[in-house]
Amino acid sequence: MTDNLRGAVLMSLAMAGFALEDMFIKLLADALPVGQILVLLGFGGAVAFGVVAHRKGQQVLSPALLTPALLLRNAAELVGTVGFVLSFVLASLATASAILQAAPLFVTLGAVLFLGEKVGWRRWTAISIGFAGVLLIVRPGMAGFEPASLFAVIGVIGLAGRDLATRVIPNAVSSYQISSWAFAMLVPAGIFLMLAMDHAVIIPSLAQILTLAAALGVGVLAYYSLVASMRVGELSFVTPFRYTRMLFALIVAILVFGERPDGLTLIGAAVIVAAGLFTLWRETKVT
Repeated sequence: MTDNLRGAVLMSLAMAGFALEDMFIKLLADALPVGQILVLLGFGGAVAFGVVAHRKGQQVLSPALLTPALLLRNAAELVGTVGFVLSFVLASLATASAILQAAPLFVTLGAVLFLGEKVGWRRWTAISIGFAGVLLIVRPGMAGFEPASLFAVIGVIGLAGRDLATRVIPNAVSSYQISSWAFAMLVPAGIFLMLAMDHAVIIPSLAQILTLAAALGVGVLAYYSLVASMRVGELSFVTPFRYTRMLFALIVAILVFGERPDGLTLIGAAVIVAAGLFTLWRETKVT
């Protein structure tokens, strides 16, 4: 297996894992407060990656945590994760996942606005078309509008900010440290949600504990696979496989939750993916 193929497989496995994690969270949200779920998953993930970092001789509580880039990344991770989780818990998993596919377009836009990168008219056109795809899915002011889908837009903005901040994090900071801190940010986010929604802590049943463990397990493995995929093969070959998450999310939404995405949602998702793939292709041509 070539490095490119290995990276593509790892990226696809990561996207499948994230889709399964979303499924477990949505299933749990019928019985447990969303904030409590985030606290438990965040604590478990932070400990898991913290142990790995410690075994590799890396400090989890490092002074690097206070660098502006990491503080910004962690804040953006908090906004992005909470927004996306609320969107698929309160609305449709298929809709939220379709909007999530616009994240690379937001990253390109942010790189122009904040990092001084140059983008030609072709990529500007692709970004505009991709945003039109988002409007097809959200449909503000139309009969099919779901207010909860706006949480997905907030989530995409947060996750794009996270990716932008990651670009300027010092190389001395390892992926395991970053991952541990990213999961840790879910703890205060979950506590905030519980206080804001006035939810009390619920003692989970055995079945719910097992579901939480499954969500944590696939979430940690997916995050690890994502990091590993970006270190194997060429980024221009591996990155487009991020869009397989849309396919996995549709399968879960239809088979597990009985969702039936309408035509506009599917068209919007296709437009976003096409615009994102074109943007990635153009980046390989101009670099």
